[in-house]
Amino acid sequence: MFINIFFGILEFLKKKYVLCILFLESELIDLEMSRICQITGKAAMVGNNVSHSKRRTKRTFDVNLFDKKLFLQEENRWINLRVSAAGIRFINKVGLKKALEEAKAKGFIKSI
Repeated sequence: MFINIFFGILEFLKKKYVLCILFLESELIDLEMSRICQITGKAAMVGNNVSHSKRRTKRTFDVNLFDKKLFLQEENRWINLRVSAAGIRFINKVGLKKALEEAKAKGFIKSI
């Protein structure tokens, strides 16, 4: 009887750990698709709506993001980026390759 209870607890823990791993994988996917610029690192800010009577309610100031498909000439391939308007201006200013290298050095993207 003790062995049956032990194996029952073991099976329960296996299912629980599998659910935890699946939950963690879904969280990682959500983090990758978050609304953050991959070039400048800009993210949403939190602030207040202020009415005429000065009542304050919370709100978010979202980033002006675009899903852009850009051609990387050095590697002769297309890349997809989620970039803010400021990020697009930065790419136009310094070039795509240098902007990607700086973003990777700052940790905004994992690989080029």
